[in-house]
Amino acid sequence: VSLEAGILQPFHMEQFYSAPAADTVVQQLLPIPEAAPFPEPPDPKTCSPREYLEYYIFPVLLPGMAELLHRAKEEKCFERKRTKFIACDFLTEWLYNKNPKRKDESFTEFFSIPFVNNWLKDHPRPPIPLSLLLSEEEASVVIQSFWRGYRVRCDSEIQELRQWQKQLREDKNIFKRVKEFWTKQEAK
Repeated sequence: VSLEAGILQPFHMEQFYSAPAADTVVQQLLPIPEAAPFPEPPDPKTCSPREYLEYYIFPVLLPGMAELLHRAKEEKCFERKRTKFIACDFLTEWLYNKNPKRKDESFTEFFSIPFVNNWLKDHPRPPIPLSLLLSEEEASVVIQSFWRGYRVRCDSEIQELRQWQKQLREDKNIFKRVKEFWTKQEAK
């Protein structure tokens, strides 16, 4: 949704799918400092909320949101119900690295950002499930190997072998326990 002349107007999703279209949307919606309706930047402490949003927030946030949509499409977020992609993490990392105060510094990954690191010390996240970490090829290999193992274990000869191994383990454990029992009894 865009704010244009105080009226809410919907964005069209196809505008964000290609970088040139996203740049066009950003250029149309964002005040560019030399073409801004304000001759000089408004004072952030005294300007109206609309001026603050249009001059200080949107020029930074909207390109980040466009990049977020591109990345979400790459991660197939629009095709699947669950993915490993966390949009808030991506946007936090993008905004942190695009901050004009950090323009001469190198790229910092999300978990290396100081305030993120401090937050996660006190609020650890649960691990991401393996099903979301595996690629489709890796997941298919895991599923296929499980299925092949299941089919082999269903074979009657393998069942007989497994029963024999189970019985052998039980017998060894009984002899071991009896021996330990008599060792304790003799020690008394």
